[in-house]
Amino acid sequence: MNYDLPDIPSPELCAGKIFEISGNRLEPELAAELLPRILQHKWLMSEKLARDVGLKVACIDFLENMEQAREEYLAYQYHDLLNEMGALAISPQLWATISDSQPPKQIVQKRIILPLIRENLSKKHGVVPPKAIIFFGPPGTGKTHFAKAIAGALSWWFIEIAPSMLLADGSEKMGANLRKIMEKCRNLKEVVIFIDEFEEIAGSRDEASRLDKSITNEFLKQVPLFKSQDNNLLLICATNYIRDLDAALLRPGRFDCIIPVGTLNEEERANILEYYLAKLNTGEVDLKRVIKMTSRFTPADIEYLFQQVAQFTFEQELATRQDYRVTTDTIFEIIPKIRATLTDEIIVEFEKDSITYSRY
Repeated sequence: MNYDLPDIPSPELCAGKIFEISGNRLEPELAAELLPRILQHKWLMSEKLARDVGLKVACIDFLENMEQAREEYLAYQYHDLLNEMGALAISPQLWATISDSQPPKQIVQKRIILPLIRENLSKKHGVVPPKAIIFFGPPGTGKTHFAKAIAGALSWWFIEIAPSMLLADGSEKMGANLRKIMEKCRNLKEVVIFIDEFEEIAGSRDEASRLDKSITNEFLKQVPLFKSQDNNLLLICATNYIRDLDAALLRPGRFDCIIPVGTLNEEERANILEYYLAKLNTGEVDLKRVIKMTSRFTPADIEYLFQQVAQFTFEQELATRQDYRVTTDTIFEIIPKIRATLTDEIIVEFEKDSITYSRY
């Protein structure tokens, strides 16, 4: 919210103005302090009631309910900041769509979710929940999904900071925009801050341009400031290219956890396949055969597969005007048209990176 106050008169004039409109006599210094807040209260009341509230009404209401009025205004400011930053409320059910057998879920549950939910037990044993983590892995493996699911499991707000937001005023202002956004984030509480394509703003400085070095340097400054906040905040950065990040970010002290998010085993694919099948008009589907045929599929590939299946069955029923149910043959007709993201080469490289960079 941007509320521009008019020029505030001298303390004596402030005291006279408040006495004129409310009949309350105040010391000039106190009146000068309160008049801007009364004007803010007038604005807030007008917003809530969708009509202009007179200054006299706002002044009397403020003076009679001063502490409550301040709390209401601060709460309004807070929610306005959340709206400005595009905060989303995420369903707690999203966490259940991730297979319990998936290693990142087990790590996140143990290292992040439970220490934050069981705060008293954490403090008893000196456990400090992570405040900054990195997810890395091939494209489409579910890093963004994980970040949103964590916000849902914690019942926290979710805010994504896209590189395009930092570039809003041109590349030269990227570092300054990063600093402003992170300053705003530090004023929030119970929020997951997510940055995708992290290598775009925190790449290695070894062969970087002057501008890229300055952006990475700014981020190196911001992470410790973010972690120093007492309020519940979690910074999650995701990258497809962990090797491209600056070495200083990968050392202990900046990010608390570096977690690989990679391939799906059969049980994990079964969980995702069942989730999407439940949304379709299905007949007989041999789930085991579908699991075998999707061995190189990421969660994003599986989602796209079922979007195509849904569109296909919709068109078939439109054409035949008969109930059309998804079967194994339907899915097998669509699968060859989907190019799986994962290859043997990508999997080998990911396994090497998992050994080199993982820390949790």
